[in-house]
Amino acid sequence: MIFLLLSILSSTSLFVIFKYVHRYGIRNFDVIIINYIVASILGFSISNYDPDIFPLYGNPWFPYAVTIGILFVIGFVLIGKSSQKVGIAITTVASKMSVIIPITFSLLYDPYDHITTLKISGIILALLAVFFTVYRKRRIDFDPRYIYLPITLFLGMGVIDSIIKLAQFKYIDNGTSTLFSAVLFSIAAVTGIVTNLVQGTSFKSLLRPRTMMWGTLLGLGNYGSIWFLILALNHKLPSGVPIDGSVVFGINNIGIVGLSVIIGLIAFREKLTFLNWTGIVLSFVAIYILSYTT
Repeated sequence: MIFLLLSILSSTSLFVIFKYVHRYGIRNFDVIIINYIVASILGFSISNYDPDIFPLYGNPWFPYAVTIGILFVIGFVLIGKSSQKVGIAITTVASKMSVIIPITFSLLYDPYDHITTLKISGIILALLAVFFTVYRKRRIDFDPRYIYLPITLFLGMGVIDSIIKLAQFKYIDNGTSTLFSAVLFSIAAVTGIVTNLVQGTSFKSLLRPRTMMWGTLLGLGNYGSIWFLILALNHKLPSGVPIDGSVVFGINNIGIVGLSVIIGLIAFREKLTFLNWTGIVLSFVAIYILSYTT
């Protein structure tokens, strides 16, 4: 389970980095672009890819990497627009609750991922834990015309994780995981740059020292979050059977949410309600139950 823990830690680091990016008034999308470039370079550096032997597009997983890379940027744009139009609270819940989609996909697609009463109980408890942990009591007042934004975000984030699971199950082993991650991040970088050009935004801000620094740190954490998640999905139990994808996604999501909230409490003095504390407690119970089902 070490890879799952590393994925949780890597993903949680993104939360901390974005906190500082916001504190210093750095443009988020600039940091995002640098992050994808750094993650791509890191992936190609640690992989043993030789373009003279086999072209990238010749790999069966290449279309999956391209799709995920494009969806990464679309998801980021959706988060921004949804936060502006319907509020941060609804946007956060929609993005975090999307974990139900890859969990369901894994249960239906992966023949090794069996449905049991204990596992379903753990998953339901995990979803409640996520909702309670991220819930913030705010006045909800938005134009109903924009309700499609959080719905699209919910579906989009869930589809991204489901495609990662599909690619991992069909084509990605530990040896190809580094190259697969490098390609999807390079596609995301290109998509981000094109988006910047379409928006007519200057690229000068990308070269600012703080943007470069935080973008680099974000890229390291982002690459780790995907790479370690794939390694966790590839992990085999002592019996030789692959670990259940539904368990990996469930523990990964509630682990990220719970740890992010705890760091927010300690490092940034964020206030938690009784419901938030209830969610944190439930997350530990859910992780125990899901771990027991493997």
